[in-house]
Amino acid sequence: MTWPPAGVDWYYHDDAVCIAHGDCREILPDLPKVDLVLTSPPYDNLRTYRGYEWNFEETARGLWPLLVDGGVIVWVVGDQTADGSESLSSFRQALYFHDIGFNLHDTMIYEKAGVNFPDTNRYYQAFEYMFVFTKGAIRTFNPIVDRRNEYAGQKVHSHCRMPDGSLKPKPCIGNITPQYGWRYNIWRYAHNKPDERGFHPATFPEALARDHITSWSNHGGLILDPFAGSGTTLRAAKDLGRKAIGIEIEERYCEIAAKRMAQTVMAL
Repeated sequence: MTWPPAGVDWYYHDDAVCIAHGDCREILPDLPKVDLVLTSPPYDNLRTYRGYEWNFEETARGLWPLLVDGGVIVWVVGDQTADGSESLSSFRQALYFHDIGFNLHDTMIYEKAGVNFPDTNRYYQAFEYMFVFTKGAIRTFNPIVDRRNEYAGQKVHSHCRMPDGSLKPKPCIGNITPQYGWRYNIWRYAHNKPDERGFHPATFPEALARDHITSWSNHGGLILDPFAGSGTTLRAAKDLGRKAIGIEIEERYCEIAAKRMAQTVMAL
């Protein structure tokens, strides 16, 4: 693959990151195949985004030919509550991805450390979905092993419940439980600090981007964020030794992202 990829008028590029200014539906067909798509698209009417609109179905269909076989899409999305009901947009989108051929590999949760606008008639809404879709059988998984085991140092003695209700010893029975194990699929992060938001109204934590990029891609892989915003995914990909392509329709966010890319690589 040549770098920067030909066929696109890049707003910014360096040796690891390319940023395109425009509508992702028009730019996706000109891109090379990617290993991972990590993005948080606009959803419902929670943000105005200066009047820009997007078509979810067209975008989802455009991602299918772009993703390598075994590649992953991480789709971070939530629902607006209006007139007493959640919109269910997240579920509709998940079902649409499935209908056009993607596998729903995992339904993960991004748990926020706090809430901005607590409700008065329901429990505080403090999470978004992180749908993990795959194109066929998943090709890359690098599990993050940082969950402290409560029973570290003890022998495994649990059993599996069989379909008929009987118990069967786990294959690992008798092994010593390590100090740390694989994460569960609920990840908790603090909100970005004000100076880390890059004047964008809806950023997700850079740690979230780093952890997904680590999990679903390898060093040198190609990452795409079709709603790049202020460049959180791109910055994380660059720091982790991947190449990244971002598409953003709002030029002022392209400018912010480009400035972030030009900063010194941060220590992880």
